[in-house]
Amino acid sequence: MKPVALTCGEPAGIGPELATKAWAALRDRLPFFWIGDPSHLPRGTRHVTINTPEEAGSAIERGLPVLPMSFSGALTPGQPNPDHAAHVVAAIEKAVSLVQAGAASALCTSPIHKQALQDGAGFAFPGHTEFLSDLAGGQRAVMMLASEQLRVVPVTIHIPLREVPAALTAGLIEETIRITHDALIRDFGIATPRMAVAGLNPHAGEGGKIGREEIEIIAPVLDALRADGIGVIGPLSADTMFHAGARAGYDVAIAMYHDQALIPIKTLDFDRGVNVTLGLPFIRTSPDHGTALDIAGRGIANPTSTIEALTLAARMVSARAA
Repeated sequence: MKPVALTCGEPAGIGPELATKAWAALRDRLPFFWIGDPSHLPRGTRHVTINTPEEAGSAIERGLPVLPMSFSGALTPGQPNPDHAAHVVAAIEKAVSLVQAGAASALCTSPIHKQALQDGAGFAFPGHTEFLSDLAGGQRAVMMLASEQLRVVPVTIHIPLREVPAALTAGLIEETIRITHDALIRDFGIATPRMAVAGLNPHAGEGGKIGREEIEIIAPVLDALRADGIGVIGPLSADTMFHAGARAGYDVAIAMYHDQALIPIKTLDFDRGVNVTLGLPFIRTSPDHGTALDIAGRGIANPTSTIEALTLAARMVSARAA
């Protein structure tokens, strides 16, 4: 397998520390390389400078393979430097170009600090997902959070809750479900995906007594998808979808808004959740947490989600190849 490209993320956050810890855990199991400024790695990190991704496989036993980028500006853990912003963006662009060229098998992104990128580089995107969609030519991207216990996909993501009902169009719901369905087959090796779809309102609207979005928008979409042979159930009351017995009946839960999806998975498996971007022409995963500026530089960051993100990327590469 070609190595996985791991971006540096926000240098003042825990990304560099997590890369080092992930290398210590995975160096004999999974080839990957880090794109960033070697001087940002924790003191004493064993790393090997590489010139091309193909050198990562032979280098990884000796140290963390690093495809170096030189950042301007000083680094102080916990304090984002605006001078770093353009370099952070360039590292993501470099990683995407390597994956698109076939030099890397997948992309794993370390957490970015959106405000720092906006202040320092005029970053015009709400987050990684939207930026990667733009780099992929504007293809619609869908966010999945995945762990061994649960996979969830929110139809709407980073918008105020009051705007969700208006944003939930039949076309958006259908497109999200179809992209998720295809990804489960291609990237997760699930031949016949089972998808559970939440309603928007309490008790899924209770027959129209607590809202009519289920009757007027969601249910007709699901009926049409079932007629096409896609395995969807719902709309379901979200408060009964996530206990162990319910989760055994589906491969992914489709939620109508951000917190409806993310609260269950972060409650069930906070450390092992992985952010996966579906619908792109390349594989992208990311740890499901932020930059943790408050603990940066202290050596106490938990690398579990980064390790899971790299491991899932490799599994998706294998599934897609099969």
